[in-house]
Amino acid sequence: MRTVVLATGIAVCLAGGSAFAADDRPLPPQNAKKLSEIVAKVEHRTDFRYVKGVEWDSDGYTITYYTTDKAKVQITYDPVSGEPR
Repeated sequence: MRTVVLATGIAVCLAGGSAFAADDRPLPPQNAKKLSEIVAKVEHRTDFRYVKGVEWDSDGYTITYYTTDKAKVQITYDPVSGEPR
């Protein structure tokens, strides 16, 4: 019984630890454009096919997408202006 309680306690601590770590990540500025507006710009690019992923860091939004000829493209956008860096 003690083993089950100990294992459950460890699992809860590990799961909770990752939630606390997420609070350390930088947030977009208050005057940032909506992410949907920036993604819409990407979707209107020539030969756009689909968005693979969006990541945020202190440099801005890095959007990874693929073109119709299967080329992988990564562009970092300024969060305030919504323009590529």
